[in-house]
Amino acid sequence: MLSFEPKDLETKDLHQFLLGIVSPRPIAFVSTIDENGEANLAPYSFFNAFSSNPPIVVFSSNRRVANNTTKDTLANIKATGECVINAVSYDIVRQMAVASVEFPKGINEFEKTGLTPVASDIIKPFRVKESLAALECKVADIITLGEKGGAGHLIICNVVKLHVSETVVDDRNRIDPNKIDLMGRLGRAYYVRVKGDQVFPIVQSVTDMVIGYDQLPDAIKHSNIFTGNNIGQLAGIDRIPTSADLDAVKEKYPEATNMLQKENAREQLHSLAKSILDTNDKNRWDAACLAWMAE
Repeated sequence: MLSFEPKDLETKDLHQFLLGIVSPRPIAFVSTIDENGEANLAPYSFFNAFSSNPPIVVFSSNRRVANNTTKDTLANIKATGECVINAVSYDIVRQMAVASVEFPKGINEFEKTGLTPVASDIIKPFRVKESLAALECKVADIITLGEKGGAGHLIICNVVKLHVSETVVDDRNRIDPNKIDLMGRLGRAYYVRVKGDQVFPIVQSVTDMVIGYDQLPDAIKHSNIFTGNNIGQLAGIDRIPTSADLDAVKEKYPEATNMLQKENAREQLHSLAKSILDTNDKNRWDAACLAWMAE
């Protein structure tokens, strides 16, 4: 492991280590207006949701490292106390990138990016029409974290209205991640697209008790077949399989009976269990029973 103390790194290097580790990050595409009603639009990736009741989102507008100056977004928010946080989907990510350019004050990023300003319902800053979701916000607080280049200003936003495109909502009134097609920010010039095979569920109840790693047989803990993720899947079952459970799974997987007769029975059963865990987590219980069979 490479190990550093922050004081031993230049700010630009420390910045990139942090961004490479704390990744991917959601992108807040923030629209504001100044005291004269002039629009500004800029992306920020130091951003997340921190509370549902009240609905609070927070992003940080950092001081520029090169010259220790602050950004128009921060000045506008200090002047008006309002902003819109627009979601960045794949279809507008390159236009968002144009808005990251440090245009001089007074330049309208809506015009530079070709994005369309739409009037908000409650606050004065415009929404981005092409964004598939947007949060109208009133700023609750601004916390200054330092005075040197790279220091952040935490902008704590109270969400007063949500806008979500009907095209991204499923029949359960939930946002479909494949339809909203969001972009995430990594370090340096890297981004990630949240869609397709990279989007998958991990079903694990947080209220029902599980057996945990400590209750797994040693042969499963130290298996050369199972990965760490497989071990996590098996540790997440709610009880240790009984003999009756194993018999039921033998009927479902007749090949298991033949495997039990082999010298390498454990490896074969672990391999079969792994193939189930890797392809269909809903059959995790069957895999667990197969893993226990060799014991």
